[in-house]
Amino acid sequence: MADTTSGAAPAGGAEPPRAPVPVRRSPGPDRAPARSADSAGRLTAAQGTAMYVGAVLGTGVITLPALAADTAGPASLVAWAALVLVSVPLAATFAALGARHPDSGGVSTYARLAFGERAATVVGWCFYLAIPPGAAAAALFGGAYVSAAVGGGTATTTATAAGLMAAVTAANAAGLKVTGRLQLALAVLLVVLLLAAVLLSLPHARTDHLRPFAPHGWTAVAPAAALLVWSFAGWEAITHLAGEFRRPARDLPRATGAAVALVGVLYLSVAFAVVAVLGPAAADSDAPLGDLMARGLGGPARQLAACAALLLTLGVMNVYYAGAAKLGAALGRDGALPARLSRGSGAGEVPRRSLAVISALSFAALAAVTLTDTGTKPLVLLTTGSFTTVYAVGVAAALRLLPRGGAGRKAAVPALVAVAALLAASGPYLLWPLSVTAAAWLYTRRRRTAGGG
Repeated sequence: MADTTSGAAPAGGAEPPRAPVPVRRSPGPDRAPARSADSAGRLTAAQGTAMYVGAVLGTGVITLPALAADTAGPASLVAWAALVLVSVPLAATFAALGARHPDSGGVSTYARLAFGERAATVVGWCFYLAIPPGAAAAALFGGAYVSAAVGGGTATTTATAAGLMAAVTAANAAGLKVTGRLQLALAVLLVVLLLAAVLLSLPHARTDHLRPFAPHGWTAVAPAAALLVWSFAGWEAITHLAGEFRRPARDLPRATGAAVALVGVLYLSVAFAVVAVLGPAAADSDAPLGDLMARGLGGPARQLAACAALLLTLGVMNVYYAGAAKLGAALGRDGALPARLSRGSGAGEVPRRSLAVISALSFAALAAVTLTDTGTKPLVLLTTGSFTTVYAVGVAAALRLLPRGGAGRKAAVPALVAVAALLAASGPYLLWPLSVTAAAWLYTRRRRTAGGG
């Protein structure tokens, strides 16, 4: 799950929902904070690049190449390439927003400045309720690597997933924190795992695995792209840290460009290796990176991949649970969710009530896909539909907030077109974020009516 929220640091795959935390102060839409060429921040362009890569690379890449290949065959490579291209204007848009409106509220702040309080509440709800299906999917991704290594099939996968979810719930309830250094180490672990899987397996690539290139037709590329949004969510994450750069106007665009290039190369390399090395077998693989490493290394490759996948999944899920729980408490504090969830919203406090909601909904999502035997694809699409909705709000806000003629506003136009296409590709799974949006608006309206506002 690639990540974005209220005070959790980036992990190896997504920075949790930092964007949606409401703030009561609301500068006018045309007021941008005054900035100087140099800020009091410490981040350099190189450090920003590392944080960006850590925010975007996530647990999805350990399984989604196989899911995309199952959906579109080798033509899934077109979907990967399209998402890399979409990332360019999307990342540029959020970088421009971060430089002009540096605020830890991220997308929620932009929604509030551009469209008002209700839009900010919608963003918060979409993030908060995207975490349960996303967490269940991430846990199942990690569980699949364990079952591929030790056997046991679905039972092992499900038991491992439940164990991961219980572990991160307990850790967050106890107030345990994953340090920034450990999160960076997990991000490095993921990059090493990706590179090792690709380099070790490429000698076994076969060109005939690329034929037929579109066995399910070219129309299958769109649903494959909808799946892959999971792996590219996180471009908005850096907006929370815009004010922490030494020279935001110079370093933020540099960090963005470098991160887009690095992430694009890594993702395209892994996707090509999965298709060209595993061939038709990729569609049936629950642990594609383990299978790639086994082709090139043999021996205990699957066990090594399983250990790495478990560590990565634990780290990312811990950050997501921590961020989402804090987000729910902040939403409760500011009236966007019931006030009973507000306990733990203060700095250093543990938001156990909000955590309990996230955990319960995550276990419900896990139970639903286990009992119906639908696999992780519906969970991924529910999550990516919510992420894409948040992107749509953020990019639309950019068209109102960024100055005409600027590079950021120019980038927002193709970004909005691309996000609209991704929303259309989400198909029926877009009903989830639409339902969440309607519920958020209704809740806000009733709260205002009850308060006489």
